[in-house]
This record gives sequence, C-alpha cells and structure tokens, in this order.
Amino acid sequence: MASIKIPTPLRAYTGNQAEVTVSGATVGAALTDLVAQYPDLKPHLFQEDKLRNFVNVFLGDEDIRFLDGVATDIAPDARLRIIPSIAGGRC
Repeated sequence: MASIKIPTPLRAYTGNQAEVTVSGATVGAALTDLVAQYPDLKPHLFQEDKLRNFVNVFLGDEDIRFLDGVATDIAPDARLRIIPSIAGGRC
C-alpha cells in the first residue's frame, strides 16, 4: 500500500505517526483515505474539498502541482510527502 509522510506539525492529528499507510489509485484518493482515517486532519489539508494552497504534496521528489495535481496516478507502493509552506521571518 502507498504511504504518506506526515510533517511534524500535523502529527498531533495522526496519533503522532510520522507515516500513514493509505489506499487509492491517485494522490487525491490517497489523501481522501488519509483524512478518512484521521478526520481531524482534514481542515489542515483541505478547504471546501480542495487542497489548501499552502499544502504541498510530493510524489517521490516531484511536486504534484507539476504533474496532474490530485489526479496524479500512484503506484500501490508510492511514497507521498506532505510539506506545509512556511512563512514568516524578517526581510
């Protein structure tokens, strides 16, 4: 089964799991399975059923925004990573 690496700030919503096994043939289906397993995670990843702008998802080393987005097909053993954008600091 595919897996999704969970960033440290979001692990509080996955029972402190760093990686979660998911099912699905696309990135979107895998993310849907993730939030089905951990519903408290959904508002941190989605807004009105669309992936939030500041949430970056990678399939291997590829940003899914440069592939087919959430419609990107994944292999059964795919490794996805959620990388939240970080803002702040001084110029």
